[in-house]
Amino acid sequence: MRLLVVEDDRDLNRQLVEALTEAGYVVDTAHDGEEGHFLGDTEPYDAVVLDLGLPVLDGLSVLERWRRDGRAMPVLILTARDRWSDKVAGIDAGADDYVAKPFHMEEVVARLRALLRRAAGHASNEISVGAIRLDIRAGKVTRDGMTIKLTSHEFRLLSYLMHHKGRIVSRTELIEHLYDQDFDRDSNTIEVFVGRLRKKVDADLIETVRGLGYRISDGDAAADA
Repeated sequence: MRLLVVEDDRDLNRQLVEALTEAGYVVDTAHDGEEGHFLGDTEPYDAVVLDLGLPVLDGLSVLERWRRDGRAMPVLILTARDRWSDKVAGIDAGADDYVAKPFHMEEVVARLRALLRRAAGHASNEISVGAIRLDIRAGKVTRDGMTIKLTSHEFRLLSYLMHHKGRIVSRTELIEHLYDQDFDRDSNTIEVFVGRLRKKVDADLIETVRGLGYRISDGDAAADA
């Protein structure tokens, strides 16, 4: 999953990036509202952490513009403001959740995990397909209860496909959602990682839909096949 952090406090920005990267996400950053708005308007992020008190363009205006332009990614707002009216204004502008400063990084990670889970239509932190179980919170994959060791890239790829099980996901979408702006988008990395996952997890788990992309069928569909 690819996230955007828009926070002008550089120390806090760095701390958020470190915590989210450690949790298994790919993270892009911006330090003012104008830059944040541009990135959120041009890149396909799975979720955004957005501070309200931003320079150049405030966070509330950024959020309102995104929603007006049809950008529907989940947004978690950060605010140091105490007034309940500011929190209400953020929710009314289109935010999905908020955290008031100061906060614990674990809370931000947990709230983002919940937003991503709900956006994909999952009620639990565990996603299962047949004997394969993905534990989002623990960052662990098991097969019949046995842990499968995956690299961070392999885990992110499998996690994205399992979050969107039943749907064909194109190679372009995978690259856009799993790698930061500096990733070489002409590489064959996705194909390499899919091949490794098939060897480690299950050769039949990831279906190649010729000319379109990849798909993990849900359990019911797999059982009927």
